[in-house]
Amino acid sequence: MHQPAPSTDLRHRTVEAPAGRLHLVEQGTGPLVLLVHGFPESWYSWRRQLPALAAAGYRAVAFDVRGYGRSSRPAATDAYRMLDLVEDNLALVRALDEECAVIVGHDWGSGIAAASALLHPEVFRAVGLLSVPYAPPGGPRPSDVFAQMGGDQEFYVSYFQEPGRAEAEMEPDLRGWLAGFYAAVSADTMPADGEPDPHFVARAGGRLRDRFPCDRLPAWLTEDDLDVYAGEFERTGMTGALNRYRNMDRDWEDLAGYGGAPIEVPSLFIGGALDASTTWMTDAIDAFPVTLPGLVSSHILDGCGHWVQQERPEEVNHLLIDWLASLRS
Repeated sequence: MHQPAPSTDLRHRTVEAPAGRLHLVEQGTGPLVLLVHGFPESWYSWRRQLPALAAAGYRAVAFDVRGYGRSSRPAATDAYRMLDLVEDNLALVRALDEECAVIVGHDWGSGIAAASALLHPEVFRAVGLLSVPYAPPGGPRPSDVFAQMGGDQEFYVSYFQEPGRAEAEMEPDLRGWLAGFYAAVSADTMPADGEPDPHFVARAGGRLRDRFPCDRLPAWLTEDDLDVYAGEFERTGMTGALNRYRNMDRDWEDLAGYGGAPIEVPSLFIGGALDASTTWMTDAIDAFPVTLPGLVSSHILDGCGHWVQQERPEEVNHLLIDWLASLRS
């Protein structure tokens, strides 16, 4: 006899949002924890956190950011500016019939989560940042900074700027490109010291994938996991995901009024010791006492790369749940 699914099973649905629709996956009941993925991922990057948070007494919700998966993909490049993504998060909280949420993000999701807590602390009552530390708005124009990086090589963010250019590299073999990209910044498969850095491309006709590992998957990524990611991007293409990078100067302009502003709500940071996002931004981490005055704890995971919640799910779950418990005390 068929038994009804337990209440903690994953529940998929879509809700209305400024972009059209957002696809979300939720598990559990209790205080809302909103999980925001990065590039090039989807809600699926939180598959190991959803059941753990649900079991700990939280309503865990992971969703596809606009441009990804089963969420809407506006055609206009400027529809992916940070202010619009923050509005999506507000709409999502309302659609879930909640007044507030703890928001946790990884990679670009970390930046989206940080901006959400900065602009709307009355809704996003605490913020967890994974892999990418908070750096307040301000400073030089981002495109100028990226253009100066790498010398005779081109930084990947600059490479992503021109519509269609990176897509032409990625889309003919999305599964292979994704496998290489995930491996390139995972602790157990990243290039060794002295090998070409996969964050840069040769300026004369270079491709990012020329520097990716091509013969192995990281331990955290199964063939089935790769099928999930590849299947989504084969259906949607990469433009929606890449458009986030194409709005960095717009974000710089939009958030100019928040130059140097700290995030006041309780916060958490988890980074990988082998992740360039951590090592390149040590100054931002050192500035946390000023920029994150509500910081509860900060953790650098030894021997971990960029995909922290997938490379180290049990450790990250433990840190998240301990932090969430501190917010309830």
